[in-house]
Amino acid sequence: MRSDVRHLADALVRVGRHRFIPPQAWAQPPGAHGYWIDREARPHEWWEAVHSETVIYTQLDDGRTELTAENAARTYAPTCSASNPVVVSAFLRLLAVRPGDRVLEIGTGTGWTAALLCYLAGDAPEVTSVEIDAALAATAEAGLRTAGTAPRVVVGDGEDGHPPGAPFDRVHVTCGVRDIPYAWVAQTRPGGVIVLPYAPAMLLLRLVVGEDGTAIGQFHDSCSFMPLRGQRPSRPATAETPPRVRELTGDAEALLDPEPGLQFFFDVFLGDTPWATGPGNALVSDGVSKAVVAGNRVTQTGPRDLWDEAEHLHREWNRSGRPGLERVGVTVTRECQYVWLDDPTAPAADILDHREKR
Repeated sequence: MRSDVRHLADALVRVGRHRFIPPQAWAQPPGAHGYWIDREARPHEWWEAVHSETVIYTQLDDGRTELTAENAARTYAPTCSASNPVVVSAFLRLLAVRPGDRVLEIGTGTGWTAALLCYLAGDAPEVTSVEIDAALAATAEAGLRTAGTAPRVVVGDGEDGHPPGAPFDRVHVTCGVRDIPYAWVAQTRPGGVIVLPYAPAMLLLRLVVGEDGTAIGQFHDSCSFMPLRGQRPSRPATAETPPRVRELTGDAEALLDPEPGLQFFFDVFLGDTPWATGPGNALVSDGVSKAVVAGNRVTQTGPRDLWDEAEHLHREWNRSGRPGLERVGVTVTRECQYVWLDDPTAPAADILDHREKR
């Protein structure tokens, strides 16, 4: 076992997650129904949730809605959580923090990962964590003091990074990101690493910053994170368009249950993956446009012909050799950001030409 892996394993053992979980919270195990945990009323259940692969929600609706069993069960939007320890471990393994590294964290949340970063860096002052929510920052700082560590916690917009602390060796982003702020790249030294949840596909993306200030990286483990507050999806206003109906000319089944590489391109370029709604029926929607397949007919509404795009993307994916995730990545420059296929200097959109003109 490599020393960095042993170091990470030691951190996960020594930095107790329980110090950052409130006495009452909502536990959401993977693939199961959530439930309320209460350390005083049912201590065994609370400890079991804390020491398991369970996401624990600690805030609802940016704090505007009280965290109660009733509100959490009504699926009010969770806006802070202690992530699944397995995902946290995968994240930190990719980040590979070494003793002495200067680390920037975007999104303090509960404070647990900030404490882990302090342990890995070997010195709490080397870690700066930026949190946009002042109440969350205060709670996290209290938990960090209890855990016996004191990173620099800054209340501010994480999209701006923290220029006074730059350059950083590692940047750890704990929220889903669609558009990667160049400030994070600019504040990372050449050779430094940024790891973030790439929101369009919900995969961990590991970027390495080059001497020219360009960051290039590829995708790794799947994940699920709340979006960066400034990049939360909003429903744009659009004019009504008449439905466009045509015969289904291709094989709808070929677009359903896609391989990981094709699903990635669907998520990135379509904004959704086509899914079956019943025998012979399917749906794809980006939240504004929608395509419905019923038998041998396709009905498309909104500004985009999504089924046409999905079929074209499927054809181009096949033509390109059915690429998997190992052949794709992201490049971030001062001027732009793009997904690439095989060549980090060539945007995949140019190769796949994913939107055919009507």
